[in-house]
Amino acid sequence: MNPLNRDEIWQLLCQYTESDLLRKHCLAVEAAMKWYARKFGEDENLWGNIGLVHDFAYEKFPDQHPQKDGEILRELGFPDEWVRAIWSHGDALDVPRVTPLEKTLYAVDELTGLVIAVALVRPSKKLADMDVSSVKKKWKDKAFARGVNREEIAKGADALGVPLDEHIGNVIEALRPISEQLGV
Repeated sequence: MNPLNRDEIWQLLCQYTESDLLRKHCLAVEAAMKWYARKFGEDENLWGNIGLVHDFAYEKFPDQHPQKDGEILRELGFPDEWVRAIWSHGDALDVPRVTPLEKTLYAVDELTGLVIAVALVRPSKKLADMDVSSVKKKWKDKAFARGVNREEIAKGADALGVPLDEHIGNVIEALRPISEQLGV
């Protein structure tokens, strides 16, 4: 498998993930990763594909995530850079985030979920008319999207060196072009 072939990455995701919701999450992370790759002058295709595949085995191995995801990628011959990024995108394995790619994946993962959740409760149910203040208002409501770890989002923005409000705005902007695919 060619890790830089997006179609093959999508097929791998779909092979392991049946949930439309989880596929949309991976599409959102892909879009945010590509946006930040452009911002940082990095390889948009590489960053996007890692974002697309970052949770690919979660549905089949939720108790072994992200360990199993990285192991499967390694077995398939993916580069160590991919495996490290997958293993470091959460706190479960205690793999330090060293590279800009690893820090970005961690920073956008939880935030994409929050941004989409906020869009879905708006009267329009659209990202088009959403802004940072909409997300910040819901941020304060701990009962809203309680599965989203706000501390991780803040820690991720800090590690990127991007103020939280700016980071939220960046992710909203990154998701707008694929809003139809995301259903928002």
